Amino acid sequence: MKISILSTDERHPVTSHLKKWQLKMSDLGHEVKLLHDKNMLEKGDILFLVSCSQVIPCGIRNNFQKTLVLHASDLPLGRGWSPHVWEILKGNNIITVCLLEAEDVVDTGAIWFKKRFQLEGHELLPEINEKLFMVELELMSDAVNAFGNIQVISQGKNKGEYFRKRTPDDSRLDPHKTIAEQFELIRVTDSERYPAFFDYLGHRYLLKVEKQSANNEN
Repeated sequence: MKISILSTDERHPVTSHLKKWQLKMSDLGHEVKLLHDKNMLEKGDILFLVSCSQVIPCGIRNNFQKTLVLHASDLPLGRGWSPHVWEILKGNNIITVCLLEAEDVVDTGAIWFKKRFQLEGHELLPEINEKLFMVELELMSDAVNAFGNIQVISQGKNKGEYFRKRTPDDSRLDPHKTIAEQFELIRVTDSERYPAFFDYLGHRYLLKVEKQSANNEN
C-alpha cells in the first residue's frame, strides 16, 4: 500500500514514533512517506493526519482512497484541539483515542476504531505522550491491516462539544495557589515548547518539572 503521514510540526514529540512506525511498515512491504506540509502530498491509498494543524481540503483528500485522523477523545464528545489535555485538566484519567475519516467539518467523520488507555494521575506529559502515541500507532496498524474491510460508525448529527485551541497563556500558574491545587496543569505542560510559568513581583518565572523517582526512591 502507498501510505502518507502528515504531521505538520517536525518538532512534535510524536515524530520519532512515526519514523519507527514508518520503518516497520516499510519492512512489511508498504511504501510509507512522512511529510510535514500538505503541499508535499501525492496520491496514495491512505493518508494519516497525525498532530496536523493544516486544513486538508477535499481536493487533496480525493487523491487518497481514505484520509484518516487520529483524535484523542470519545467522539462525538471532545471535538477540537488537544482534547486529552482538556480531559486531564478536568481530572479524567481514562482517555479514548479515535481513528476517523477526515471531513470538511472538523472531527465529524465516520469512526473506524476506538481504543482507550488508562492514566494513574501522576504521569507528566512525556509519560502521557508515550501512552497516547502507542495507542495511535496501534490504530494506524489496525487500519492498514483491515483496509477494505471496515464497518464504520457514523457520528450522526450530534454536534458534540468543541475544545478550543490551547495557547501559551494556558500554561500560566497562580503563585498564590499550592502545587497540589495546580498539579493537573503542571503535568500537561511541555517544558520545551510551552513551559509552565507564573508572574510574581514584576517578573516572569518559568517552571520546568521532571520526575526524578517513584515512591521517594533515591
